[in-house]
Amino acid sequence: MSPIEITLQFMDAINRHDSDALAALMSDDHVFVDSLGNKVQSRGKMKAGWQGYFAFCPDYWVTHESIFGDGNSVAVFGAAGGTIAANGKLPPENKWRTPAAWLAVVENGLVKEWRVYADNKPVYDIMAKSGRQ
Repeated sequence: MSPIEITLQFMDAINRHDSDALAALMSDDHVFVDSLGNKVQSRGKMKAGWQGYFAFCPDYWVTHESIFGDGNSVAVFGAAGGTIAANGKLPPENKWRTPAAWLAVVENGLVKEWRVYADNKPVYDIMAKSGRQ
């Protein structure tokens, strides 16, 4: 499978909220880098990280409008969104959507790095209004 196909599988697993499938697509030394530059390293830590994020934003989704490959690097441009959960519910005022981009580095058929580029201000604004920081 090509790096682009693997990246699309990774995005599909995100949209299905399938942390097992995500882990199966990650290298052991997988690195996740968020839009603020924070890093989480290792398949196990990121599997748990995805599980936590899916609980925080139970309808989280990603989509791609354009995708480009250059060797093992794949650039994806699209959007991300969802609703921040509050007391087990998904209040309409907690819904967000933002343009987003991702960089995937694929080695030996696995995602070695997943880097997010997005404006998280909508999420931070919702968290501030709800008293979550």
